[in-house]
Amino acid sequence: MSHHTYKHIELTGSSEKGIEEAVQNALAKASESVHNMRWLEVTDTRGHIEDGRVAHWQVTIKVGFTLE
Repeated sequence: MSHHTYKHIELTGSSEKGIEEAVQNALAKASESVHNMRWLEVTDTRGHIEDGRVAHWQVTIKVGFTLE
């Protein structure tokens, strides 16, 4: 049986298109320097409004990764 130890970080991604893309943008940027990411949890979702419409989304996620 394997045992895992995880560390987690909090990230906020943004997108003009939608919530899912905001999450993907955060993960893509983090993957440039963080390795072994294993799970995520959405902790907050916000939208910025301009002229009565959503201009962009911001999604905060907690990301867990295994330690080497």
